[in-house]
Amino acid sequence: MRSPTTRPRPAVRVLARLALAAVLASTGVATASSAAQAAANPYERGPAPTSAILEASRGPFATASQDVSSLSVTGFGGGVIYYPTSTSEGTFGAVAISPGYTARWSSLSWLGPRIASHGFVVIGIETNTVFDQPDSRGRQLLAALDYLVQRSSVRGRIDATRLAVAGHSMGGGGSLEAAAARPSLQAAVPLAPWNLTKSWSSVRVPTLIVGGESDTVAPVLSHSEPFYSSIPASSEKAYLELNGASHFFPQTVNTPTAKQAVAWLKRFVDDDTRYEQFLCPGPSGFEIEEYRSTCPSS
Repeated sequence: MRSPTTRPRPAVRVLARLALAAVLASTGVATASSAAQAAANPYERGPAPTSAILEASRGPFATASQDVSSLSVTGFGGGVIYYPTSTSEGTFGAVAISPGYTARWSSLSWLGPRIASHGFVVIGIETNTVFDQPDSRGRQLLAALDYLVQRSSVRGRIDATRLAVAGHSMGGGGSLEAAAARPSLQAAVPLAPWNLTKSWSSVRVPTLIVGGESDTVAPVLSHSEPFYSSIPASSEKAYLELNGASHFFPQTVNTPTAKQAVAWLKRFVDDDTRYEQFLCPGPSGFEIEEYRSTCPSS
C-alpha cells in the first residue's frame, strides 16, 4: 500500500494546475505588456536624456559625413550629409538645414554633427544662389529631403515618414515656408527667422522658433514673435528668446539653441516623450530672455 503522501490528491493536483496556469498567464501578460511598451515608441533612440547629454558637444551616436555635389542633385545646391554610423538602431529621422542670406553651409556647420550625434540624418544645404529668398529656400529644403530619402547613399538609414526642416535667417524663413507647404513634416526649427510674410496660420507642423533679443536684422518684435503668435494654438509650438543674442547667434556654437533644438526634434520626429521634460516648463537661466510653449504632453 502506497503512502498517502507519495501521490498528490486530485484536489491538490487541480489546485497546482490552476496555480501553474495563473503563473503562465501572468507571465504572458507581463511579456505582452513589455512588448506593448516597446512597440508604443519604435522610434526611440539612444539613452535616457539628461541635461549633460544635451549640453555636450556631441551626443551618444558616432557620426560620419559625406559631401553632396551640386552636380549630382536638382532643386538645391548640394551640401553635406551627417549621419549616425550605427546600423543596429533601425532607421533614423532626417533634418534638412538651410543657411541664411549670402551665407553658405559652413556658417552653420557645427549644427550638422551635433544634431546627427543624437540619432538623426542631417543634410546641411548650399542654396542655388546665396541671394535666394525664403520661399526659394523652403523649396530647396524640401528638395534636399526628397533627395535624402530617394537618391542619397544613406537613404536606407532614413525613415521617410519622419522628416524635419530648420534654417537660419532667410533659411529660417524658408523652414516656415517648407512647413506650410508640406504639413506631413514632423518638426520645424527656424533660427532668427526672416520673412516678409508675418502670418503662419496655416502651419500645422510642430515648430520651435529661436530668436535673439538684440537681433537688428530680423528683430524679434517684427519677426520671431509674430511668427510664433500667428501659428495656431492647436499646433505644437514653442518660442525661445536668447538673452542679448544678435542675429548671428546660430553661426557659432550655441548650447541653449542646440539643447532645445535637439529636444524638439527628438520629441516630435522620434515621438520620444522622454524629452518633454526639456520642453515644459522649458529652459531658464541668465542665457534665456523668454520661453513660451504649448507644453506638449503624451
